[in-house]
Amino acid sequence: MSAPATGTRTVRVLLADDHQVVRAGLRMILTDAPPAPNGATLDVVGEASTGEEAVAQAARLRPDVVLMDLLMPGIDGIEALRRMRAAGTARTIVILTTLDDDARVREAVQAGALGYLLKDMLAEDLVRAVHAAAAGTPTLDPRAQHYLMRHLTEPAPASPFDGLTPRERDVLRLVAQGRSNKEIAATLFLSLGTVKGYVSAILPKLGVGDRTQAALFATKHGLE
Repeated sequence: MSAPATGTRTVRVLLADDHQVVRAGLRMILTDAPPAPNGATLDVVGEASTGEEAVAQAARLRPDVVLMDLLMPGIDGIEALRRMRAAGTARTIVILTTLDDDARVREAVQAGALGYLLKDMLAEDLVRAVHAAAAGTPTLDPRAQHYLMRHLTEPAPASPFDGLTPRERDVLRLVAQGRSNKEIAATLFLSLGTVKGYVSAILPKLGVGDRTQAALFATKHGLE
């Protein structure tokens, strides 16, 4: 009788996305995928629906790969990524999102993401990307590669918003739309106190004295 196969491994994956139906679809794709050529299989060991929950689950489960969206309630995917990297609680973090703008790609890679994927990719490509990430091989969507190459060869001009974090930009966009702090908190799934803190941090960074001036500044300089 032949000896059983040895050396195969299971890649433990944590899913972080605020949409339950997206997580369910990802779980199905990954767990139903056939083994990789090296025999490795994928096992979804946990799920998270907020940035804070993703950080906590990573600390508890110590997954091989975290597959994470950028738009998360509470702290966003970039901040969650930074916290996981700082704590050393996840071997590899791959962004899976709908956002394909160059600023987000740069921020994710600079924060330590090994991959940047878009949700319109094929299921089999996603499976290959997760296996690659587990092996330490970066995987970037072709559009993300284009943005990074363009950034390397043609550095983006300085923006008056460069000093803001992604979440501060989100808050400023809503301030520019005339939203109240309460409305911003509801939109971004933040507490009222957190929103007030963001607004207080934004004003000195922009060199303005109040939220009205901040809104005018954002509009004048074309915050997108």
